Amino acid sequence: MRAVVKNAAERGVTYVTDAGDPKATEGTVVIEVGAASLCGTDRELYEWTPSAQAFNLNLPVILGHEGAGTIVEVGPGVTGLQVGDQVALESHLTCGQCFPCRTGDAHTCERTGILGMHIDGVFAEYAAVPQDICVKLPTGLSLESGALLEAAGVAVHAIQRANYSVAGRAVLVSGAGPVGLVVVNLALLMGASHVIAVDPNPYRRAQAEKLGASAMHPNDGIIERCRELTGRRGGFDVAFECSGAPGTLTTLFEAVRREATVITVGHPSRPAEVDIAPYINKKGITLRGIFGRRLWETWEQSLLLLDSGKLELDWLITHRKKLSDIDEAVELLTGDACKVLLIPGLG
Repeated sequence: MRAVVKNAAERGVTYVTDAGDPKATEGTVVIEVGAASLCGTDRELYEWTPSAQAFNLNLPVILGHEGAGTIVEVGPGVTGLQVGDQVALESHLTCGQCFPCRTGDAHTCERTGILGMHIDGVFAEYAAVPQDICVKLPTGLSLESGALLEAAGVAVHAIQRANYSVAGRAVLVSGAGPVGLVVVNLALLMGASHVIAVDPNPYRRAQAEKLGASAMHPNDGIIERCRELTGRRGGFDVAFECSGAPGTLTTLFEAVRREATVITVGHPSRPAEVDIAPYINKKGITLRGIFGRRLWETWEQSLLLLDSGKLELDWLITHRKKLSDIDEAVELLTGDACKVLLIPGLG
């Protein structure tokens, strides 16, 4: 089987053609991977940055945590799934027994494992996955769109974490990568009064503008513009930090009004300083973070949006590559690209 493997705790990955074929065991299914999507975390894993090392991978492991495919084998004890079903995959593997899992917060499971890090992932022709992370795709939704649901769900979770407080509000989005762009899209769909997307990459700014947002470079006077647009309100109502870039939080704290909400989505590569007194205490800003998707509320919300036709995802796809093109695919993530898919069927 062809696959992309992280063999060692060092930079790079290996494309192989002789990986063992996965087998369905108790409670698992084998899927033929139709499409797998790369994200910034995959680049971090490739480069083996400190943030990647913090995931404590079970090496060697087949990478890939965003994907969709068709079930080709069903193991003992599997219920509700059968051969031929097309499914997207939740990437978080939860224990089901810890306090967060038992009280509706499984997205913060104390023993979270991750597909493509702690068990073999979807950068391969086939993958064996627990039945519990399979989400049946609506009729007519392509496997390529299904492969984007994991990332799009992060954006939906961010909106949920802000208590859906974007309708009629002024919304600031830092980082116009795929997740940031879906946040922009959702905010506009839900009736935001202003949406500003901030990114240093001109390609990504252009993508945000196509959606209907105002796009700005980080050095273009973000704070002043937010205050100008909102007058006596004193700043924007809600901000989403989707870039993980260092030094962005202070700008967001200055750009939002008193008693605003700031949601952190991106994972910074190093610790970020937060000046508590002027922003959290005196300005009353609520700072909240998210990790992955809220299980399973986010998936239900995302599927409803897709099924209704309000949300589409195919526009995110800019490149389709073979598994053997993994080095080029990773390089694209820092260039003029949005979602890069690995398509095992391309050869």
